[in-house]
Amino acid sequence: MARRRSLLRLGLAVPVALSLTASLGFLPASASAAPRIPSAVQAEDAHTLSYVVNTRTDRRTVAEVRRAIAAAGGTVVVAYDGIGVIVAHSADPGFGERLRAVPGVESAGATRTAPLSAAGTTEAGAVRRLSEAEVATIAKASGGGAEPLEAEQWALRAIGADKAAEVNPGSRDVTVAVIDTGVDDTHPDLAPNFSPSQSANCASGKADTTYGSWRPVDANYFHGTHVAGTIAAARNGVGVAGVAPGVKVSGITVSQPTPRQLIYAESVVCAFVFAADHGVQITNNSYYVDPWQYNCLDDPDQKAIVDAVDRAQLYAQRKGTLNVAGAGNANHDLASDGFTDGGSPNDSTPASRTVDPHRCWDLPAQLPGVVTVSATGAKGAKAYYSNYGLGVIDVAAPGGDRYQASDTPSREGGILSTLPGNQYGYEQGTSMATPHASGVAALLKSAHPEATPAQLQALLKAQADNPGCPAGPAAPNGDGTADPVCAGGKRVNGFYGFGIVDALRAVK
Repeated sequence: MARRRSLLRLGLAVPVALSLTASLGFLPASASAAPRIPSAVQAEDAHTLSYVVNTRTDRRTVAEVRRAIAAAGGTVVVAYDGIGVIVAHSADPGFGERLRAVPGVESAGATRTAPLSAAGTTEAGAVRRLSEAEVATIAKASGGGAEPLEAEQWALRAIGADKAAEVNPGSRDVTVAVIDTGVDDTHPDLAPNFSPSQSANCASGKADTTYGSWRPVDANYFHGTHVAGTIAAARNGVGVAGVAPGVKVSGITVSQPTPRQLIYAESVVCAFVFAADHGVQITNNSYYVDPWQYNCLDDPDQKAIVDAVDRAQLYAQRKGTLNVAGAGNANHDLASDGFTDGGSPNDSTPASRTVDPHRCWDLPAQLPGVVTVSATGAKGAKAYYSNYGLGVIDVAAPGGDRYQASDTPSREGGILSTLPGNQYGYEQGTSMATPHASGVAALLKSAHPEATPAQLQALLKAQADNPGCPAGPAAPNGDGTADPVCAGGKRVNGFYGFGIVDALRAVK
């Protein structure tokens, strides 16, 4: 399907924003701090590309490779010596091949197919705002509850998060980092739980910790703020509630400050390392690494991307961080023999290709030790867009599905959460499923503070509720195609992995 932005591959719907009114206890938009434009890689010339060079980790090798980069006409942006990943820029189209011949270099390649460009922003279209009357109707339907818009949060009830909050809302010692397009920490539902000291901007591949650097460029960069609200929107009498409203949330920006909001490997490497070095217990990854929807190991550039991102996420795991990622929205069977990827590379000219998901990986979802999350709709069935695959999906969580109407006042099948500028809106996608799983993982970490990432993943699978594969023949899902085949049984299967996460079980 056509995709306007990188992030929209894991979050499908354009949000429907709710304008907040003072009569409902919301802060006026003018109270929100102005978003900060993130740092960006500036164009050195019209032909400069960014590269990852992966080396042995001994100091001598790293030093020699840095000299080789300079000798080849490249410049080092940042070197993560502990994992042997160097980010470099070069305008020489043969740079990657030259570096792969250097002793001690294990892989090297370009992280993109289009030259580096200067920072810039462009309006991508207005968000449709609900009227004050519609907002008031939703608040009234909540029956006077503490969170005025919670009546629309069918997903919280689906996983028992509303009841879980009464038992254990989560610990302040647990932080979930949202690796995404930025988080608006001035939002009244996020401000109480936001952790500035664990936030940064990694868009350039090097962490910028200037205060506010993690904020979205503008309201069109809503994705990360939406994700953050699902995880940890405070129960404070304002708007919505998160799955784990007692934990902390941080923001690590990895998207480029350009309209397409692409996310490249060097930014993700920076984010995983930063999160691990700053005591983050869980990272939420509702994206895939651009420009390749699937990175194939038989291509030297794509292999280098896999190597660099894997080194960084494994480093985070070793430091005690659990990484949770969305499975993707292409309705692909990630356990099949192959399928067509028609959207890569997405930063230049895409070309159709057949990929084998055993050798061509969705990053970071298919990396070892990462929790891979599929999406369900309001009826509990696999969402029509969600990737799946026996042995690939670990757990499932509510992500929304426009073909599965909810029991809310609006009948909306999407996920309601926070947006920049003190607003709220709906989205659907595995981007929305992932923070539900991350929130439950945060509750488990709160209950089991000594749990390692591997133990935490095991607990996440153990508490999940598996509905089993759908009975009978596949049925049309409403988009003109038949539902895919669910492989596996009641304990584990390709649609739900070990099951749909359960927040109430997590705290009990």
